Amino acid sequence: MESSTKNLIQKTIFIATALLSLCPFISPVISLTLGILLAQLIPHPYPATSQKVTQQLLRISIIALGFGMNTSSVIKSGQEGILFTIASIFIVLTIGYVIGKSLKIDFKTSSLISAGTAICGGSAIAALSPVIRANEKQISIALGTVFILNALALVVFPTIGHYFHLSQSQFGLWCAISIHDTSSVVGAASKYGEQALQIATTVKLARALWIIPVSLAATYLFKTDKTKIQIPYFIGLFILAILANTYIPFFAKAAHYTTPLAKALLSLTLFLIGSVLPLKTLKNIGLNPFLQGTVLWILISAASLFAIITLT
Repeated sequence: MESSTKNLIQKTIFIATALLSLCPFISPVISLTLGILLAQLIPHPYPATSQKVTQQLLRISIIALGFGMNTSSVIKSGQEGILFTIASIFIVLTIGYVIGKSLKIDFKTSSLISAGTAICGGSAIAALSPVIRANEKQISIALGTVFILNALALVVFPTIGHYFHLSQSQFGLWCAISIHDTSSVVGAASKYGEQALQIATTVKLARALWIIPVSLAATYLFKTDKTKIQIPYFIGLFILAILANTYIPFFAKAAHYTTPLAKALLSLTLFLIGSVLPLKTLKNIGLNPFLQGTVLWILISAASLFAIITLT
């Protein structure tokens, strides 16, 4: 009886905190912090469903953001970010391979960390894992590394952006290139401004499409089946939402409601991400994989920031 009562209390606390993260006065940073704090205090009451719900919420929030964007400005944002995207992906994957080999990290773990840093964090790791036949331990190490650095980026990036007086455009582009997960990219950019949010979301989703060629390359490298490749279809719905907002008046008017909804769902997504980051996650990662992820992240962040300030 005591056990069931304790479990009910934990579930009540978890749900109440999750609902709190939906409030408009709760920022993405606070939502993530609430999730991380809760993870240290109580065990996750819904561990089996949390990851699936998080992925679906992120997709829905991204599509909802599309209803607040215009086609011409999105195309312009994509054009600005394409060269930075291509260059940074190849550089990160190459340096990641070198660092992984130098630190004697398992090749599959090193590949997942590199792909997560180069493309789109947990989504890239989840997509690439079945292609390279990564085991549960290798996946958890890569995900743990990326999620911890994501949490740090969400707090640190807006501060650095203001320190260097980055414009909305510059900050949005920097976020999309340097922060791993789409959720943290959108969270950091939304804190900086609406234009930064639009640019960051567009460039990051264009970047996410690189999961496909990288996965194809992995099928040859690891000699696996091409049918295991996971294509991010929700990006197509994001594009349709942008077209609907641009050319259908009804959806243009509805943007007043869809954008706040998207931001609320994003805050809930970040809370759920934080809720699966107990301190034991740090212990399970290991020093060398975390060092690889940290060095890669600092290198791409510093190099892209310098390039963006210099060239844009």
